[in-house]
Amino acid sequence: MTAPITQDVLTIPRKLPETGRANIVGLTRDQLREALIAAGTPEKQARMRVGQIWQWVYHWGVRDFALMTNLAKDYRALLAEKFEISVPEVVTRQVSEDGTRKYLLRIAGGHEVEAVYIPEENRGTLCVSSQVGCTLTCSFCHTGTQKLVRNLTAGEIVGQILLARDDLGEWPEPGAPKDETRLVSNVVLMGMGEPLYNFDAVRDAMRVTMDGEGLSLSRRRITLSTSGVVPEIAKTAEEIGCQLAISFHATTDAVRDVLVPINRKWNIETLLNALRDYPKLSNSERITFEYVMLDGINDSDEDARRLVKLIRGIPAKINLIPFNEWPGAPYKRSSWERIEKFADIIYKAGYASPIRTPRGEDIMAACGQLKSATERGRKSKAQVEAEARV
Repeated sequence: MTAPITQDVLTIPRKLPETGRANIVGLTRDQLREALIAAGTPEKQARMRVGQIWQWVYHWGVRDFALMTNLAKDYRALLAEKFEISVPEVVTRQVSEDGTRKYLLRIAGGHEVEAVYIPEENRGTLCVSSQVGCTLTCSFCHTGTQKLVRNLTAGEIVGQILLARDDLGEWPEPGAPKDETRLVSNVVLMGMGEPLYNFDAVRDAMRVTMDGEGLSLSRRRITLSTSGVVPEIAKTAEEIGCQLAISFHATTDAVRDVLVPINRKWNIETLLNALRDYPKLSNSERITFEYVMLDGINDSDEDARRLVKLIRGIPAKINLIPFNEWPGAPYKRSSWERIEKFADIIYKAGYASPIRTPRGEDIMAACGQLKSATERGRKSKAQVEAEARV
């Protein structure tokens, strides 16, 4: 059995110091049932109460216990005394020329994270954060220049989905004709932080998100992106079962050690060995390999051929990501011609190789650009370049 990964990272307790009330958002059904019983709900009624509250919070988007009209008034008063329905505070909301929305969010303790909503034809993807800052220091990633502060709670992760639906006006209205349109149809754990270094909270948040009587997003519409925390990959398959994306970005250990420093702990061979069983364990179709295109660093024809050879035998697609530049970035984006040549080699080898269209660059909302406003700009270009060479 794999030993659990431990980090010296603070996680905010469920009982919030500001109010003394426990936040319902992010509790799994079992956790909510236990909390209701502890607050005085008769055990025989607890399961029914969980279902009622769950539907109000996650289907109707209600934040006020007083509006839960199928509950007795005295019970609503008890709930209001013991619990709250809390989501992160929106500090700023920016809308890109392409319709991408970026939210700067304040959570308990005054910390800030970012979430991004990307509208596309026939779907909308919400990119959520799992940590304040990041511990991985990937040299091409803007978030990686911000120190890790703490893990997000399950409630803070689910809360990003709830507030996005608030902003988009996606909650159903009682009595209105049923509308199957989903504005937030997909969730990707690709925001700030490494999700697998906050496994328990991410798992619980995704269980809430996948519950069929609430937000009801299937596991095939949820993608978790990891830089390669090998001991947690099998657990992700077994306990979450969502789609998996790997921040790969290099075809040799020498280059990946610099771009994705976690590679020094679990190298390419170790990571790929852990990935071979994932589609079978999780019943997912294939793994997505994310590959940021950096001019002169990892974009040669030789890299493309080596990438194909490395992933042979793994059901996969390769997402090619034109590097999204940020102030002080030590790298440049590969030319479009070079990216297309790289993609063609992969495609001819039998793998899908879509080139991700940069979205939200004008508001620093593109992949690899997220960073809380309180930290942005604190490091000089020389500092960032020096760290990239370590």
